[in-house]
Amino acid sequence: MNLPTKLALLFLLGLLSACGGDDPTLAEGVFGPLGTARPNATEAERTVFARGEAVALRRFTPEDGLGPNFNVTFCGGCHEKPVFGGSAGRYRNFLLVRQTLSDGSSVDLGESGVLPQFNLETGRRPTDEGATDFALRNPIPFFGVGLLAELSEEVILANADPNDDDGDGISGRPNIDRGFIGRFGRKAQTVTIEGFIRGPLANHLGITSNPLPEALRAQLPVPSPVFERGGIGGAVIGRRFMQAAAPDAAITDDDGIPDPELSDQDLFDLVSWSMLLAAPERAEPTEATERGEALFETLECTACHVPALDGPRGFVPALSDLLLHDMGPELADGFAFGEASGSEFRTQPLWGVGAVGPYLHDGRADTLAEAIRWHGGEAAASRARFDALSDAERGDVLAFLRSLGGEAQHTDGLVPPDADLEAIPPSRALSADEAARYLEGRALFDQDTFGSEGLGPRFNGDSCRACHFEPIVGGAGPGGVDVIRHDMVDGDAFVAPDFGTIAHRFEMAPVRPRFDARANLVERRQTPSLLGLGLLEAIPEAAILAGEDPLDADEDGIAGVAHRLPDGRLGRFGWKADVPSLHEFVRDALGAELGVTVPPEDGQSFGAASDDDGVPDPEFDVDQIESMRFFLATLGAPGGAPDVAGETLFADTGCADCHRTLEGPDGPVRAFTDLLLHDVQGDAFVGVPSANAGGRLFRTAPLWGIAGTAPYWHDGRASTLEDAIAAHEGTASAARQAFEALSAEARERLLNFLSAL
Repeated sequence: MNLPTKLALLFLLGLLSACGGDDPTLAEGVFGPLGTARPNATEAERTVFARGEAVALRRFTPEDGLGPNFNVTFCGGCHEKPVFGGSAGRYRNFLLVRQTLSDGSSVDLGESGVLPQFNLETGRRPTDEGATDFALRNPIPFFGVGLLAELSEEVILANADPNDDDGDGISGRPNIDRGFIGRFGRKAQTVTIEGFIRGPLANHLGITSNPLPEALRAQLPVPSPVFERGGIGGAVIGRRFMQAAAPDAAITDDDGIPDPELSDQDLFDLVSWSMLLAAPERAEPTEATERGEALFETLECTACHVPALDGPRGFVPALSDLLLHDMGPELADGFAFGEASGSEFRTQPLWGVGAVGPYLHDGRADTLAEAIRWHGGEAAASRARFDALSDAERGDVLAFLRSLGGEAQHTDGLVPPDADLEAIPPSRALSADEAARYLEGRALFDQDTFGSEGLGPRFNGDSCRACHFEPIVGGAGPGGVDVIRHDMVDGDAFVAPDFGTIAHRFEMAPVRPRFDARANLVERRQTPSLLGLGLLEAIPEAAILAGEDPLDADEDGIAGVAHRLPDGRLGRFGWKADVPSLHEFVRDALGAELGVTVPPEDGQSFGAASDDDGVPDPEFDVDQIESMRFFLATLGAPGGAPDVAGETLFADTGCADCHRTLEGPDGPVRAFTDLLLHDVQGDAFVGVPSANAGGRLFRTAPLWGIAGTAPYWHDGRASTLEDAIAAHEGTASAARQAFEALSAEARERLLNFLSAL
């Protein structure tokens, strides 16, 4: 037992009456760094843990059963902060949607109450007709959930006081899931980890599953207790261990992929991984955290955030009673789950809380202090006591909360706090001043932006990294962070909405952002990689313009055209080559994707100068923009060992006619793009235009690093490189046909060449 755990044990000695037991022994061998397997896991369990983590990180494709409606493409997308198994920023929030009927009853809409963002066929999953109620949810961390799963119902019920019989103003009560005490979810609406995983797999990814077979369920590393009793809270007659009341129905869909889309073994590994995640380990105590711990009790926060619950391995210091409490009208979302009313929420476990913001059920609180000040209802008195403390005392309370595990792993984004320059390597050696600028730009690119800093009011991501993290920060993004564009086609004319063609995914408020009802054209836009952009910016205009042949004068079937913007500048970035420089790229992304305003600058026209979010404009300054520009300009370009035979095949098929090497000031730039617009779409395709680029025209995508940036095509329609080649039509038809005519061995050689880029 380490020193922090021993000191925590001493703290518990005076609080055991709230924990329902007499033995002050803490659970052993279960505490560790966030995201790791608990230390007492066996070698066999560690093997299962690794397999389960691989399932959590698997990017599902339509061929695997993704969709047809979905929010994310992998489980880790919502449980990534500060490491996998945690929570996520606001860009991973999701919406609940219901319809309230005239008699006051309500009906779940969407996917069992969840409103997904995307649809594989139509781009955007429409809001259900008749929807009247919306609520935001921020993902919940999984750290230590295995210990919560094995707590007995008796221990949880020992803290219940539904009628406030003791008159302390705290009326905790359990939620009920199929006759058992719920313990997982914002409203404790689910009793088992298996159920808590299978539901989101279906609701957020569209991935179907069967209940675990009893043979596999019996092998889970953390069994859950079931009591043979006469009703909830009745006398305990005996005890046996199994997965309590796990969902007993198969989840199916009609997407054409055989059900279940997740195998029993993969589900077992995923559930086991969750169960084996270490509980957050407390930091070494300091005088400040010890004072804060004492104040936390004095404030009576421990009335709900009870210090520990008595589990079969010993006391579990999650700082939660796992009961429902009325948090008052300001936090109420109107959504009832089981026994939980619209204003009741489960007491959130506080272990690891300093590393998993934003806070509260909908992520509305940027900081722990802000989260405390949102507490109302049964917690109003504790909040008032907190407000009455001195600044120094409040600082001690916050220091105590941050010490509850994960503080050393806290990061403002996803880049680890100890990451050096080479963690995301620059393209060249940097001077000390340049290295400092690069790291500053990387931090700005990575860090979550808060509402108080200008996020919103509408946004797609709360950081630049939110969309650009595949395979490293600065790269591309999976389908779950696509941008949705919409427009109205009227004959040959396009009529863009007054607020632009981007249909944002989020608002700071718990509503779905507006969508032009006249829109009859919806298009997903896949996040492109930003690696090596500095080398592309440095390519002289003359080298790009030399490849132009808008009328196909040489009759080779290739009619590339440069994108001249309305102001005369040459566009080179984005799917439509509609952004002329990296400086403008940063300004544009801050405004269009984060809702962050930027200052006016001579010669720059991209970005928003003002908005109505109540934060003084501009919300980013010129120096911050320059640091981000320098980071992108200096970000390393992918590179691999050349395969001469594969590259020869690439040229012989005609792929290199568009995916060519351009000459930069320091030599050839092997990005394999001419930076020109081409029509490579099928005859029926209609797309959203931008500036002087028509809806059918797209810039030749750079190919370096392409193996790590699936899915492919501007709308992510292609799951594999071979699928992407097969999608080429229009002026690329001849190259596609030449590829298809190759022998199987030659096709594989060409694909291996691409993968090695």
